[in-house]
Amino acid sequence: MLRAFAQAFRTPDLRRKLLFVLAIIVLFRVGSMTPAPGIHVANVQQCVNLASSGENGGLFALINVFSGGALLQLTVFALGIMPYITASIILQLLVVVIPRLEALKKEGQAGQTKITQYTRYLTLGLGILQATGIVALARSRNLFGGACDLPLFYNENSIPTFLLIVLTMVAGTGIIMWFGELITDRGVGNGMSILIFTQVVATFPGALWLIKETKGWTTFVMVCLVGLVVIAAVIFMEQAQRRIPVQYAKRMVGRRMFGGSSTYIPLKVNQAGIIPVIFASSLLYLPALMAQFNPDSKFAPWINDHFVKGDHPYYMITFFLLIVFFTYFYVSITFNPEEVADNMRKYGGFIPGIRAGRPTQEYLAYVLSRITAPGALYLGFICMIPMLAISFLQANQNFPFGGATILIIVGVGLDTVKQIEAQLQQRNYEGFLR
Repeated sequence: MLRAFAQAFRTPDLRRKLLFVLAIIVLFRVGSMTPAPGIHVANVQQCVNLASSGENGGLFALINVFSGGALLQLTVFALGIMPYITASIILQLLVVVIPRLEALKKEGQAGQTKITQYTRYLTLGLGILQATGIVALARSRNLFGGACDLPLFYNENSIPTFLLIVLTMVAGTGIIMWFGELITDRGVGNGMSILIFTQVVATFPGALWLIKETKGWTTFVMVCLVGLVVIAAVIFMEQAQRRIPVQYAKRMVGRRMFGGSSTYIPLKVNQAGIIPVIFASSLLYLPALMAQFNPDSKFAPWINDHFVKGDHPYYMITFFLLIVFFTYFYVSITFNPEEVADNMRKYGGFIPGIRAGRPTQEYLAYVLSRITAPGALYLGFICMIPMLAISFLQANQNFPFGGATILIIVGVGLDTVKQIEAQLQQRNYEGFLR
């Protein structure tokens, strides 16, 4: 692997791509550490330290992990990549519902360019909403869930300061989108995935070291060993797939014979990826948000006790069931057995032992439902690891191993390494995975 990595840097064009990606990552991290104008940096840092050391990290403690620690520090890139991810998910769902978007998707590259443009506009709109909500919470001193009551702005009552911070964060979201597209066009790998990978990894060493500082070396070593086992299990499950064989019949076109080839349909065990986790997390934030914006409600104390910290059995069970539900929901709207069966019949393909048409559709739906069950349970159990650690080890809410953190690190890491390996193999070099 090290020899292949050295070989990649010896290839001029690949070296330029890798160095370009590293330069964008450096700029991205600089923006994630640059405070927005009007922010009281010393007070914000003190509140972050109090929230990290206390049992209650606040409502946005988990989201702070996905922003690379930028959210709670109210930096220029505080929103991170989350508005773009949310916009992309919404557009994917709308493509299934709105015929006009479905027609654009079928138009090929031109239609996809139009959908990408809609995603950008929706990202900026969501960025305005999220930035307004975060700055309003910071202004009311509720951003840290009651862990800190210090003023976070130099002038809390100034409307121009409020609007300037919101505008800065929305502009930061636009720059992040631009960075991601630059990496995709001129670098290696998917730009948005690499940026969210960078955000997650940025908080990883600090979270590990905090466990050592608060729990000692024994717990630290145990957590690292468990983390290696979890990473190995996630890699195994992310690579697992059911390959359905497909045979194409021979056919004559003019004087030439076509077809007669064999291939397969790869159905991954984790067909939905990390999307169900994001759906479930977003849905569970709604009660906590309602409790924070309406603290005098009679339901607010019950919500704060059961659906904020993440260590209560009600929260864990609800989160697990939501992940299972959204896994089946997302797979059902992204993989259409009827469409796949029709395309196979159109091009003369069939599954050995299964008749073309409706029997093929029913067989694909049956296999998909069977492999989605272990995939949904796998996602649920992986995401329960940090909650169990918070409950039994009394760890802080930024527990590094498990949940979406490991899924992102492993998924993006494997995808990027495969793309680098593919470019190396084009030049007859040995790849990473050999």
